[in-house]
Amino acid sequence: MLRSNVSSSPATTASCPSPDPRPSSAAVAIHQPNLFPRLSTLAKLYAADIRIVLDDVQFTRRDYQHRTRLGQLGDPARTQWLSLAAHLPAGRATVIGEAVVAEPERSRRRLALLIEQYYRHSRYWPVVARVVDATLAAFDATGRIGAVAEASTTALLDELRWSGQTMMSSDLPSGNGRSERLGDLAGLVGATTYLCGTGGMSYLEPEYFSSRNIGIIPFRTPAESTGEMWASARRISALWALATVGPQRLTQLLSAVAAFNRGLLDLRPSTA
Repeated sequence: MLRSNVSSSPATTASCPSPDPRPSSAAVAIHQPNLFPRLSTLAKLYAADIRIVLDDVQFTRRDYQHRTRLGQLGDPARTQWLSLAAHLPAGRATVIGEAVVAEPERSRRRLALLIEQYYRHSRYWPVVARVVDATLAAFDATGRIGAVAEASTTALLDELRWSGQTMMSSDLPSGNGRSERLGDLAGLVGATTYLCGTGGMSYLEPEYFSSRNIGIIPFRTPAESTGEMWASARRISALWALATVGPQRLTQLLSAVAAFNRGLLDLRPSTA
């Protein structure tokens, strides 16, 4: 799997090795692998100093782990799903890291051809093509859906010169409860703030973070009314944004969103 600076860990928290030294205000984002993630998801990951990939939670066919929605260049309202056929060795109990790409050659070919069809006329096609090539390499390396999805996210962040660190939840010991586990993971990597998306804010129990002196930032992207770039941020893959404005402008946009969110701190998610 393509990942940077990933640390493995033993079975107990006490013996877990410390991550690399952190800045005094290290922010963490925790998210499942997403295939060519949406711009709203990519913005949250970009704002983090550390991202933890939840690779050991249950695979969900209706989620974005093995699929994404492509927006047409010049008309993002026209969309098409790009999905990887999935084989689940343990049935519904299969975790993301164990899900396998079914019909890998067909899925690989469809992914490459469909993205080229949508974005080959972009002036930034060479950049998009590099992201696609890095993703295709993961088919050959592991054949696992989580690895392919993670490779697509890593490739996007690399093109935007993201300088943070990536870790895998399967390498870190943590509790079983949803909020408890997120708090444990954030604490293990030395985070001082947790970037929480709008969905997570609806269920998050803040005591698991406040007990570890970790603040909660309810992460927000610009309103849809601010322009076409953000109007489709929660619907289509960030590939459309990359193909539309290019890596330099997209980096500027994500940096501004990151700076805004990093200036917020809300320890009361129920009021956000």
